[in-house]
Amino acid sequence: MATVYQQMATDELRQEVGELRAQVEATKAKNLSLDMARGKPSPEQVDISRPLLSVLNEDSDLFDEGVDCSNYGCFEGIPSARKLAGAFLGVPAEQTIVLGSSSLNIMQSVLIHYWEKGVPGYTPWSKLDHVKWLCPSPGYDRHFGLTEDLGIENVPVPMTETGPDMDVVEKLCAEDDSIKGMFCVPKYSNPTGVTYSDDTVIRLATMKAAPDFRIVWDNAYCMHDLTEDGDKLLNIHGIAATAGNEDRILEVASTSKITFPGAGVAFFGSSEANVREVAQTLKVGLISANKLNQLAHVRFFPTIEALHQHMMRHAGFLRPRFALVQEKLAAGLGTTGCATWTNPRGGYFVSFDAQPGSAKRIVALCREMGVTLTPAGATWPYGKDPADTNIRIAPTYPSLDELGAALDILVLATKTVCAELALEARA
Repeated sequence: MATVYQQMATDELRQEVGELRAQVEATKAKNLSLDMARGKPSPEQVDISRPLLSVLNEDSDLFDEGVDCSNYGCFEGIPSARKLAGAFLGVPAEQTIVLGSSSLNIMQSVLIHYWEKGVPGYTPWSKLDHVKWLCPSPGYDRHFGLTEDLGIENVPVPMTETGPDMDVVEKLCAEDDSIKGMFCVPKYSNPTGVTYSDDTVIRLATMKAAPDFRIVWDNAYCMHDLTEDGDKLLNIHGIAATAGNEDRILEVASTSKITFPGAGVAFFGSSEANVREVAQTLKVGLISANKLNQLAHVRFFPTIEALHQHMMRHAGFLRPRFALVQEKLAAGLGTTGCATWTNPRGGYFVSFDAQPGSAKRIVALCREMGVTLTPAGATWPYGKDPADTNIRIAPTYPSLDELGAALDILVLATKTVCAELALEARA
């Protein structure tokens, strides 16, 4: 569909570009400094977890089901924390490991484990001539960095409204055994906010792939609904097990955006065999994680319902921000044809697609006007968005006033670049 600027007469378009540029210069003169670059909880969100800091004190009982949380041991995590992990991940408690605060660190450790040792019975990935990894795109930049750092080739696959394009995924995996894995954020994907459909989950669990193929199932937003009736994600573990692929799924999650970012509790869940094998490697470098932090968290969240109620408090802060994104973008761009964007029901991001060839210019112009965005291209492997369209909007951290101002600038930058491109095409 043609944009409103492509439909203008040339003289009218020149005048419009001039007016938009004048608005840009006026905005620059305000010397603003606004940040929508990363998906961080707002200070108000973090504050609701402050009571967690008082859960343990010098008089507290530091035992959990017979485990002394003040001493060494219990590598896999204290019993109550493993039960909480099982509720998060949809696996029995004995198929979990509870570690430090970072699920990203768990993913890195597990990938390095397979890189160096290989899946049991198969060649270590590091000894193979070529290893590839599927990366649903737009996706999470830090995922792509994990495999890139190991020298694995990241292969983008398109995201759709129901998850990764499974026709593409199935074809690639069936034809190429050098594809050893895939990243997935199955609920409220980063950045699109898509929740994988039942069909997508089933096909991922049952499709033909290399025998040592692994799916990193990063369920980071499994609890991050904006409403009581959030999206429902099919549990992949049982389906994979029925198909004989129970070892395929490597699931992680954490409380980092639930309690304190960087100071929460992170979880790993998989088949019994995977948990046992991965634990043997991780135990070499870790006697046990911070069990006091685990104990404080499970006493703060004695039931999964208590955690759900806590998440609804988070949602109370997030709903107005996500609503403001929709309001500002619809009002500023809705009739221009310059961009499209997602309207997720949870998670932390909105995915924004501008006209082809414009995202880098939009991000740069926003920076000149005082708004920092995630770099254009970051949502694709190697930072290379082939169409230069995608921008990840992170609306959670700024105040509503700051967010509104930042969105106004994004709208202005998008219109300006879109109009300039239309004019340049006529030169």
